[in-house]
Amino acid sequence: MNFQTLKLENEGAIWTLTISRPESLNALSSLVLKELKEALTTLSKKPFSEAKCLIVTGAGEKAFVAGADIKEISGLQGNAAKEFAIQGQSVFRQFENLQIPVIAAVNCFALGGGLELALSCDFIFCSDNAKFGLPEVTLGLIPGFGGTVRLSRAIGLPKAKEWIFTGQMCGAEDALKMGLVNKVTPLAELLATAKKTAETISFRAPVAVQRAKISAQSTYDLAIDEAMSFEAGQFSNLFATSDVKEGTTAFLEKRKPVFKGN
Repeated sequence: MNFQTLKLENEGAIWTLTISRPESLNALSSLVLKELKEALTTLSKKPFSEAKCLIVTGAGEKAFVAGADIKEISGLQGNAAKEFAIQGQSVFRQFENLQIPVIAAVNCFALGGGLELALSCDFIFCSDNAKFGLPEVTLGLIPGFGGTVRLSRAIGLPKAKEWIFTGQMCGAEDALKMGLVNKVTPLAELLATAKKTAETISFRAPVAVQRAKISAQSTYDLAIDEAMSFEAGQFSNLFATSDVKEGTTAFLEKRKPVFKGN
């Protein structure tokens, strides 16, 4: 697909989605959000044989995504502002609900909508010079793409409130300590590190990975008995797949399994 603001590339079943507006620090405009929706819709239709993991990153060395496009949002009012927020929320829900794992590879600044995008991915790797924050209150705004919802789930409500109320930024090591990110690497090694993890995921049974993602996300806020019941249902449903037969047989035969994603 040809995009104006994105690059969507693959190495086998591992895909990399790069937000490419380096002149504006990869800021999120309506066009970026529209093209993100198109890219994710395309990926969602691919079979597991063609798509097993997605890495999301930003072009250049200055920013992952520095936030929403201020030039565009400065003129918004009323319904137009709400529609812009809903557009961003909808696209980020697509990341969350994509059938394959999504890794955010955060290079340098992930602010505002950039942090909100990273939070909608399954987990975050970042460069050692990364900076995270939700500075919307410095503009008279609040996060509108899910930041007030997802940040508290990632780092806890009191810390999230402090970040959101102050608009402060956090460095990579502090983000690692509080559990916001999974791994910190030098910038030059960031994509290679993400791709190595994506390769590991690609060797696993893709339907099982999909159901694990569904179970983890669907049960997060449920009461424990309800959550356990949901997990048991996902577990039992997998026994209708050929991958379970292949995985258990390969284990007994002491060989590597060859999963087909069905």
